[in-house]
Amino acid sequence: MDEEAGQERPVKQVIVIRRDLRMRRGKEIAQGAHASMAWLRQRIMPHLTPAGRADQVRFSEAERTWLDVSMRKVTVKVGSEQELLDVYDKALAAGLVVEMITDRGLTEFGGVPTRTCLAVGPDYDDLIDPVTRDLELY
Repeated sequence: MDEEAGQERPVKQVIVIRRDLRMRRGKEIAQGAHASMAWLRQRIMPHLTPAGRADQVRFSEAERTWLDVSMRKVTVKVGSEQELLDVYDKALAAGLVVEMITDRGLTEFGGVPTRTCLAVGPDYDDLIDPVTRDLELY
């Protein structure tokens, strides 16, 4: 796919991080990376063969553009678990791919599983923006 095709209808993924948890910076980065990759893992793992090949994996046009052209990400923040859940519900209602990350609490959070962040998309900007445009950039 050429770069001009991706510019016609821009694509992105939005990472939403909970700031109320006061995670260490490295923890936030790791959680955001988990969120960014979760959709791809969900798409590939059911098709993984014993030989380690992923056959018959289907991607939308927006996902293919994102993978081929940009892998553009925007990181925003929320101030509570409820705000994170609200974004999750809004993204689902809009028909978007959304992946919630729940940390197991092994290094932070005292062993308590904790929802830390989520990723919306990848998808077209005009589909994601109604869900995330009011969130503050991280």
